[in-house]
Amino acid sequence: MYKKTVVALIACMVLTQCHSLRSDCEALREREAAIAQEEKGDYYIGRRYHIPLCRFWGYLREPGQSWREARLVMMDESLVRTPDRGPEDPLPDAVFGTDQNVEYIVKGEYTGRKAYDPSTDQVLPMFRATSYEVRNRKPGFLFVPSESYSEETVSLRPIIMPAPDACERELSRP
Repeated sequence: MYKKTVVALIACMVLTQCHSLRSDCEALREREAAIAQEEKGDYYIGRRYHIPLCRFWGYLREPGQSWREARLVMMDESLVRTPDRGPEDPLPDAVFGTDQNVEYIVKGEYTGRKAYDPSTDQVLPMFRATSYEVRNRKPGFLFVPSESYSEETVSLRPIIMPAPDACERELSRP
């Protein structure tokens, strides 16, 4: 009985993973096709990614560029404040992250400088924005549909996306 239960659990896990990979790859293919149609220009697509106590802003990519190429950035607010900028701690009404996962059109440029985020022990590129415009308030997944967001760690990174050749193999299977 025990062996049958273990075999059934393993089979279920394998089938679920395969289904998840296939579903992820199908969704990624659709999204990559939509991204390929984006109008080129002097702007970036930004996705707000908030984790409490972290100082990074979120991910930026160029139009037509896959989220696989996106960069986690710190924002230089010398020209314009980030859209969700509220009062800083220790004020009792400090609020952050209300725009978690909102997608923006961001204009500006990389400064060439780097900044350290002590909460995540990362050195990240600095971006100086000149404007933000909401593009989509509910854009869905960032890297893969099966991703799992955590407020305790940087759980969403481009590395969680299946490799293009893995998706190609998965989608070509019957």
